[in-house]
Formats: sequence, structure tokens, C-alpha cells
Amino acid sequence: MIATDETVTPMTLEWQQMRKTFHQSTTLAALVLAGWQMGMWLARAFVEYELNQRAQQPEQWGHCCECGTRLHSKGYASRRMLTLVGWVEWRRRVGRCPNRCGGSQVVPLDEELGLAPYQQTSMELMRLGCLLAVFLPFGLAVHLLEQLSGVSVSDAAVWQWVQHFGGQQMAQVQVEVNDWQQGSKPQVEVMDEDVATLPLLIGADGVTVPFRPHPKSNKGKIIYQEIKVALLTRLGNRLKRTGEQVTQLVQRRLVAVRGTVNDLQPLLEVEAHRQELTKAKQVVWISDGARGFWRLFERCFAAIAIGILDFYHATEHLYAAAEAYGSTVKNRTPQQWVIRLRHQLRHGYVHHILNEFAALLRYASTPDAAKPKLRQVRNYLKIHQQHLQYRQFKKLGLPIGSGMVESACKWLITQRFKGAGMRWSEPGFDHLLHLRVAWVNQRFDELFADHPLSPTLYSPNQ
Repeated sequence: MIATDETVTPMTLEWQQMRKTFHQSTTLAALVLAGWQMGMWLARAFVEYELNQRAQQPEQWGHCCECGTRLHSKGYASRRMLTLVGWVEWRRRVGRCPNRCGGSQVVPLDEELGLAPYQQTSMELMRLGCLLAVFLPFGLAVHLLEQLSGVSVSDAAVWQWVQHFGGQQMAQVQVEVNDWQQGSKPQVEVMDEDVATLPLLIGADGVTVPFRPHPKSNKGKIIYQEIKVALLTRLGNRLKRTGEQVTQLVQRRLVAVRGTVNDLQPLLEVEAHRQELTKAKQVVWISDGARGFWRLFERCFAAIAIGILDFYHATEHLYAAAEAYGSTVKNRTPQQWVIRLRHQLRHGYVHHILNEFAALLRYASTPDAAKPKLRQVRNYLKIHQQHLQYRQFKKLGLPIGSGMVESACKWLITQRFKGAGMRWSEPGFDHLLHLRVAWVNQRFDELFADHPLSPTLYSPNQ
């Protein structure tokens, strides 16, 4: 066993008990867990020792911001902080104006360590708690945090951390939107040159989430609100073992907001600029037939992007027309007709479908009850005719379905916010949503510190 520094690890009763447990462990699992516990105890001891050593360094006191008098040392004061290795305690110097001016107290070591005056939990622990809450309900996040670190906190504490840092992210996003609307451009995201040359796909969809009827009460009827989600990703290719080439999403970024398409637009524009929209080799927009999304496309992306209407959504309209037309033609069921129409749509013959529907609207044999639906579907296809060129899209290697956007809605929203019995308050949802989006977009750690808080850990596989 590696010898330890006696100044850091005194032979206390607690340490002796852990060593005894370690040596008496009879199974490998028990041995590993006992060694892990000793490692955590040593980590706390080393941290406390280092903090107390730093506190002994002489301080050059400044001057009072009120009266200009040089600050005087008032001796040492204790501080206690809950960290990833448990409660850490140390004593550090405190300075204060001799004239007792208000707000003159300073603690240089706290400032050096990045600690706020009344902070009781260290940043790395709050980061881990928020990270777990991004994926799990608060109760499970607290339980897993204790399993991973041995540190026990309450559900309310993790909830407050999420509200605090989620609120910070919301404020930062709002600043970026305001700057964008005033003509200031956000910083472009750094990416590899081979990624920058890939086509950029933008897609959007919506999903509903249950909310409380009252902010602080679950009583009453659930209110569902719409959440708009947009995906921005580069389209790459990869080969499967069978030799088949499939599309791969590269540099995936998400934008989400509780509200309307108009609320989504500025967020999407900012992120599109981050992803160098104007420099992309090819830009593609894909969506279902929701009018709001296509109005957004026309306003923001129609000048530089190829618009693709989700093939499966377009097919649903063909099914609706066939059902309305019924079995008017002998020896042909609606299902058989849909198969032919779907084949024509997939292979670029949408003009044949439009001509056929136009002819059916003129025929006296067409049931009057079917004509409104036939006319509606024909007008719909005609409006989106340039977005239905699926044969051409496939030749360009572009997707014709919006499954990747629908999938993003499921794992970003549904998996976390639509669990059994979940009802959200608007602030609680917004704060957690912004943390989830920050994690997906690889901007999560920036909320907690200007340096990484997820260090490269010792790997047992090395």
C-alpha cells in the first residue's frame, strides 16, 4: 500500500476503521468499495490540508472602497463547504476597514477560489447535480448522486440548483437574441473543415407537455402547452458492415422553446448563424405540413435552402383522399389506389397526381361528398409541389423524412418532461429545458465555470 503523508492523513480512529474494513473485506466487490471510500476520505483530507496551507500565505491588503483607508486583518474565520468529497472545513484570513465601513469586509482566499459570500455548496457538486437532473427526475437524481459520491442532498436543493443555473442560461440566451435583433452577430462555432463542407439540415417540429393549472398546485385540470423544437445538423455518410451507405448526423445542435413559431424564430436564426448557414455548401429545410413552420421557412431560409415536405406526411394526405373517394372504381380498393399514388409521389410524378385529381373533380361519377377532400388535397400538393421532388432529393443524397426531428422531440422533451404523473410549472420547465439544450449543444459546463469541471479521470482500462 502507498504510504501517505502523516500531515494530510493523520492516524485518526476513522481512518483506522476504514483500513480495518479494507483489510477484512472478503470479496473483490467489498475490497473495491472499501478502497474507494478510503480514496474519498483521502481526497477530502488533501483538499482541507491544501486550503489551510494557502490560508497561511501573507496577504497584501488593499484599501476601503468607501473611505480609502487601508484594510486591516481581522484574523482567521472558519468556512465550511459541501463538496463532491463531502464537507470541507478550513480557516482563512478576513480583512476589514478599521473605520467599520459597510461592505468593506474582504476574504482574498475566497475570491481566489471563486466562492460567493454565502455559498454553501461547491460548483463541481452543483454541476453534477444539475447534470443528473437533466436526465432523471429530481428524486432519482438525488439518489444517484449519493450512490456516486456518497454526498446526500435534498430534492429541493437540486431543484434550486436547476432553477439558478437554468435561469442564468435563459438570461444568456435572451441577451444573444436581443443582440441579434439589434444587428449584432453571435460568435460562430468552431468546427472542423471537413464538417463545415457538409450539407446543413434544418428541421422543426412541435410536441405538447402537461403543465399545472396553477403555478404552485397540482390540483385542477392539466393544461397542455406546445413546445417548438428545431434541429440543425450536418449531413455526413457512413458505411455499414454490409457496405450500405447511410446518412449520419454530424455537429447536431438543438433549439427549443415553450411558445409559438414566432418565439422559435429568433433562437433558430441565432443558432443558424452560429453554424455558418451562409457558408454551408448546401442548406436543407425539412418539416411536416404545419403552416407555421413553412411560414418560418419562407421568412428565413427560402432564399438559400431547399425545402422538403416530409414524405410520410404527404402520403397521409393521399390516404385521406383515397378514403374519401372510396371504392367508386370497380376492381380497385382505396388501398390499391394509394399504393399507386404513393409510388408516383416517391418517384417524382406529382404532376400526374395533380392531373388525376383535377380530372376526378370534373367527372360526374365522382361522389359529391369526396370532392371537397380531393380539392383540398390537390391544393395542398400544388402549394408544396416544389417541396415534393423526392426523386431529385434522393439523387442529391438528402433525406425525405423528418424522422430525425421527431426523434429529437422524443428524447429532448418526451423522455424527460412527459413521465407518468408529471405536471410542470412554467418556470420549472423553462429552466430545465434550457439546461437540457445546453447539454446537447455542448455548452453545459460554461454555465458553471470558465474552466472544465469534468476532468480526465484515471481510467481503470489503461
